[in-house]
Amino acid sequence: MLKKRLVIFIILFCFIFNNISVFAFDTKYPDYSYEFLGNDKLEKFNRKMFNFNLKLNKYAIRPIHTLWASVMPEYGMDRLHGITNNIEYPIRLISSLIQKDFKTSKNESIRFFINTILGLGGMYDPARHLFKIEQTKENMEQALASCNIKPGPYFVLPVLNFTNIRGIFGKILDMAFNPSTYVGTPVLAIVKAGLTINRTSYLQPLFSMVESTYADPYDIAKKAFGIDSYIKCKNYDRENIISSLSVGDIKTASHNEEKLPTKNITQEKNNSDKNLVSVEVSSEVVNPNMLYGGTFIDEINKNFGAENFKLDPDKKLFGYNPQNPVVDSMRTALMQMSCPEKSMWNELSIWNRNFSKRLKTESVNIVENRENYHFKYLMQKEKNAPVAVIYPSIGEGINSGNSAIFGKIFYDAGYSVIIQGSHFQWEFVKSMPPDYRPGLPAKDCEAVKNVTAKIVKKLESKYNCNINDITIIGTSFGAVITLFTGASEFRNNTLGNTKYIAICPPIDLIYAMKQVDKNSQDFNNSSNDLKERVALSAAKIVKIFENKKDINFEVNNLPFSEEEGKLITGFLMHQKLSDLIFTIENNSNKTANSDNYKMINNMGYQDYAKKYLVTEENKNFEDFSYEASLHSISNYLSNANNYKIYHSINDYLTNKNQLKQLKQYSGNKTVLFDNGAHLGFTYRKEFLEDLKNTIALK
Repeated sequence: MLKKRLVIFIILFCFIFNNISVFAFDTKYPDYSYEFLGNDKLEKFNRKMFNFNLKLNKYAIRPIHTLWASVMPEYGMDRLHGITNNIEYPIRLISSLIQKDFKTSKNESIRFFINTILGLGGMYDPARHLFKIEQTKENMEQALASCNIKPGPYFVLPVLNFTNIRGIFGKILDMAFNPSTYVGTPVLAIVKAGLTINRTSYLQPLFSMVESTYADPYDIAKKAFGIDSYIKCKNYDRENIISSLSVGDIKTASHNEEKLPTKNITQEKNNSDKNLVSVEVSSEVVNPNMLYGGTFIDEINKNFGAENFKLDPDKKLFGYNPQNPVVDSMRTALMQMSCPEKSMWNELSIWNRNFSKRLKTESVNIVENRENYHFKYLMQKEKNAPVAVIYPSIGEGINSGNSAIFGKIFYDAGYSVIIQGSHFQWEFVKSMPPDYRPGLPAKDCEAVKNVTAKIVKKLESKYNCNINDITIIGTSFGAVITLFTGASEFRNNTLGNTKYIAICPPIDLIYAMKQVDKNSQDFNNSSNDLKERVALSAAKIVKIFENKKDINFEVNNLPFSEEEGKLITGFLMHQKLSDLIFTIENNSNKTANSDNYKMINNMGYQDYAKKYLVTEENKNFEDFSYEASLHSISNYLSNANNYKIYHSINDYLTNKNQLKQLKQYSGNKTVLFDNGAHLGFTYRKEFLEDLKNTIALK
């Protein structure tokens, strides 16, 4: 009787507090916070509570987790995490039964008995590793959602962070069906506290990433919560979303496939082993089916005879198995998997001495009365050793994973390492004069070079050394700034003996801006079920992240369609732009956040250039084409010998005429790969070995 009253109370409570009907803003780019959560009617309160939680985590919770991770090796943490997960079996069982999902309830019961007996109470997972029975994540909020109970208003609570009415009652029911709730003795209570600390410590990397990477952590955390909640309540986290990866042991549940709103979401191979994807050895060049021709630079190409210049790859990526340029570009994320670092300690532990943990953080003041600019570095024991300075891709900060990988490659080769963030990023803008607007390479490179010079000077003073041999390496937009810095130093040397490595620099930035914008526009124009596709694409990413420890093979295929690739890259690129504009607008006025986001969601990269870069002297947007292209530094590219460029023939941010002209300027100083699109070859051994040979110290 009591349970029946409780269920009726929950239904009535959620109905009363359900969101009032609202209307989405008519914007060029979707507002994912609104799409998944509706209007944030308590935004002022929520932001205050979110900031409180950030401070609580920073000064109270994270130190506890750090202490725990420094006492308990990662192997022990994983075993305890398995025990906690096994104890919570009743929650998954009851949730799946309420949803009438008897297949899941059966699998979870089998898993529980196997892991309890053979897995020593859940310390190990023989159900998965021996019997190939995957766990299905279930909680009571999902059960409530299956009963058509609405989520209710969205808000932030102390410690719990983002939630809603349905989520609160879901957590209450989770506690009711969790056997560890009914712990009576002090000893068992201490054990439970340890298990709780162990479980929640796994969330710290996510908190750190949100806090340090984004200009508005509240907004990105809200988006993440909305999408994650939707995925779970729709059971999209069960789909066999990564079956198109090449040979490996990753398997996912294939339950409720009839719920998929679209066809061919995964590229499953119809053979006896659905987890095996054939590897096609191919050197075929995949032509981007996008905009053809830049603005000014295509006329230059014709004048220089680029159309008659034969363009051949210098290196072939055997077995690359190209999909399409957008998805191929996403393979740059695999670089962190191709250079793994192993430690017996968790990332939080003070004993973890992986390269990224050894990096030190320091700051320099660039402009008086502005925030200090932070950078990361690691010096060799020989302080006068050559130094590698890393300029990352557009919008990336100093915590970029790929920057750390490049840093390790250089450090292992005998270089000291300095990691800067992108100049086209909110943290850089905060350290510059209030009127600074990034986007013009000639102007940006002077600002970036000034920052590099101040960092070098500070390290020389701190370590009493003399740094006069510098190699600057940049990716994407960072590669453009790398080459413009080289051209500037070619005219007037200030950094000393400097060399430059550029990986996939867009040859014409205006053309590249149009390509990035077109990616998002193509998807928005073609998708009639944006919410579903966002959730399914995000679910695929989550599955890959959750199983990253099991990925110990060469990937020849990613489980994304071209449309999904455009969605994912479009979201990431617009988020970087969003952070930048948010910072610029907050610098110049105190406009309400909601008004800022109305404007931000109507702006692409071309809109940014027109609003912030077009001046009285340059009224025409197209006038930037020459100034923002590598043609403007053709004298340097033709005559200097202190640089090297890596590029791909099917990079969708360039076209063949542009690559022909670059090759004519640079000759064998540019290495072209036959596949990989934009940065999608950086994880390949062909590239890594060539890079290591290039930077090897004699």
